[in-house]
Amino acid sequence: MNRLAGATSPYLLQHADNPVDWWPWGPEAFEEAERRNVPVLLSVGYASCHWCHVMAHESFEDAETAAYMNAHFVSVKVDREERPDVDAVYMEAVQAATGHGGWPMTVFLTPGGEPFYFGTYFPPRPLHGTPAFRQVLEGVRAAWADRREEVADVAARVTADLTGRSLGLPTDAAPPGADALGAALLGLTRDYDSRHGGFGGAPKFPPSMVLEFLLRHHARTGAEGALQMAADTAEHMARGGIYDQLGGGFARYAVDREWTVPHFEKMLSDNALLCRFYAHLWRATGSALARRIALETADFLVRELRTPEGGFASALDADSDDGTGRPAEGAYYVWTPEQLREVLGEADAALAAAHFGVTDEGTFEHGSSVLRLPRTDGFDSPPVDAARLDRVRRALLAARDTRPAPGRDDKVVAAWNGLTVAALAETGAYFDRPDLVEAALGAADLLVRVHLDTHGRLSRTSRDGRPGGSAGVLEDYADVAEGFLTLGSVTGEGVWTDFAGLLLDHVLDRFRDDSGALYDTAADAEALIHRPQDPTDNATPSGWNAAAGALLTYAALTGSTRHRAAAEQALSVVRALAPRAPRFVGHGLAVAEALLAGPYEVAVVGAPDDPRTRTLHRTALLATSPGTVVAAGPPSPEPEFPLLADRPLVDGTPAAYLCQGFVCDRPETDPTAVAARLGSREGAVAPHA
Repeated sequence: MNRLAGATSPYLLQHADNPVDWWPWGPEAFEEAERRNVPVLLSVGYASCHWCHVMAHESFEDAETAAYMNAHFVSVKVDREERPDVDAVYMEAVQAATGHGGWPMTVFLTPGGEPFYFGTYFPPRPLHGTPAFRQVLEGVRAAWADRREEVADVAARVTADLTGRSLGLPTDAAPPGADALGAALLGLTRDYDSRHGGFGGAPKFPPSMVLEFLLRHHARTGAEGALQMAADTAEHMARGGIYDQLGGGFARYAVDREWTVPHFEKMLSDNALLCRFYAHLWRATGSALARRIALETADFLVRELRTPEGGFASALDADSDDGTGRPAEGAYYVWTPEQLREVLGEADAALAAAHFGVTDEGTFEHGSSVLRLPRTDGFDSPPVDAARLDRVRRALLAARDTRPAPGRDDKVVAAWNGLTVAALAETGAYFDRPDLVEAALGAADLLVRVHLDTHGRLSRTSRDGRPGGSAGVLEDYADVAEGFLTLGSVTGEGVWTDFAGLLLDHVLDRFRDDSGALYDTAADAEALIHRPQDPTDNATPSGWNAAAGALLTYAALTGSTRHRAAAEQALSVVRALAPRAPRFVGHGLAVAEALLAGPYEVAVVGAPDDPRTRTLHRTALLATSPGTVVAAGPPSPEPEFPLLADRPLVDGTPAAYLCQGFVCDRPETDPTAVAARLGSREGAVAPHA
């Protein structure tokens, strides 16, 4: 066992018995490189990364390669999900130098941490113009020994370029207006794939944040094209192989533009965002498909990713044992016609093959197929006996459960658990599933007990109920605050708003400069070669845009002008990016829609066990008006939420106060009137509409 044996990261632990003398990230590794006068080999990946596993098997488990690494380098292994700051800094260098990035990321550094040679996956033998890993090692060693001045010059220039970059933020702090959001919609329309849904070509990632913007834009403006793009993309994804047709939940992305063949890893963050989006799509349209996908995805999260401590694990691996003792991507999920017949018999196997698109040729490797729901004309499927199909699905799922399961990365990431708290709380509230709300409460409780210290600072990760050693970054504070604010609105427990306020105070005090710009790391965090800062969304909302959303929601719930001003200031970068790169600021665009809509602040006053209160509360939660916030509780001289202060019952009847900027119209006691004002879909108040 090497120095990684005591790590909390499952990814680092995967490498703990390598013959490579790995070091964890830390000053000791760089001091050792300085003492030995050798470069640092930085290898960054994550536990469910397919090509990380491949490079580990090919190179890091090879005794001869490891011996060479040990002799000529100090090798440092980093989990990108545990240290997103380290990953962001060096990935920026890799992308600038090579034009692309990915994982595993392989970077060679001076003992001072300056990068001078870059790459991602290197094969054991030269392949398609990519040098063999051993060739790279030998070349870097030779350059370090014989051309040190050249290495130092490259390292200095790369570092200077990174530290000298500017975001080019607008000089004023104005958020985007209606014109900018309209320009963003036009840009998205140009990139939209009208045949298969989504944006751009292959590979195709679920555009969760952009879809949320499209729903909000439709709610504010009535633009049918925005809703159509969101609904059609949702339909294509749900029917595609990217969605697990047996067990629920989405894979990371599709390798093709038709959503047929996924990269099979399942990430907590993706599924939390998509669960919430499909719940919101149902809220807007009443789509039975959206309701089913939201609930199946929520059930997948609880069944497959919840940890014994109540949090949610990060991911399921793409690879699993293919039955021969060797790992293979997708082995757990794919089927051949013969395998269907073995489980179902001839007649039901024929039904399953037709329904799920399993062919003799296969849609994946070695004649196997990814299950999907092939479309006929439009979105219609041939009629099928629902009871029989349900029996078939259950039989296939039971058979799949006997296969070797993919590995699970069971570290708990604060930001992704915050996203999950929000998704499960709302999905549970919409569909009368108190078990999902309880699961959200359990995760929120873990975040408070394990991740939050006595000063209100967050640990980025935990495992087995033990916090990791990495400090929370901006997305952790913002996404956990978002989860807490949503949970408070659903449960009527104001303590979650208080916790969110504590986290957002750290955002304002430690992650923000005098100009209002936000950074991914705190001012007092470990100093890297430069301080990472990125307002663009990736697989998840950027910390910058997530912070803008949480700040705006908190301001609407509490009346804080400081938090609203900070949200508006943060959104100025969205104004700059909206017309030219709308796909990369989807969450910021969604927050800007909320700002333009007010947002509405709804105070529901009444006894929690009164059915009339519950109906008003549910009606408010189902509002489609962008960014609507909800506070619910009994009349009290010391209410749980500031928004409830001085809000009496109306003639002894529960009432909803609809406000903007803490200025309220006359209270409403009729849920129908509340629904009309907030855009709640007619009939949506019934739990199973």
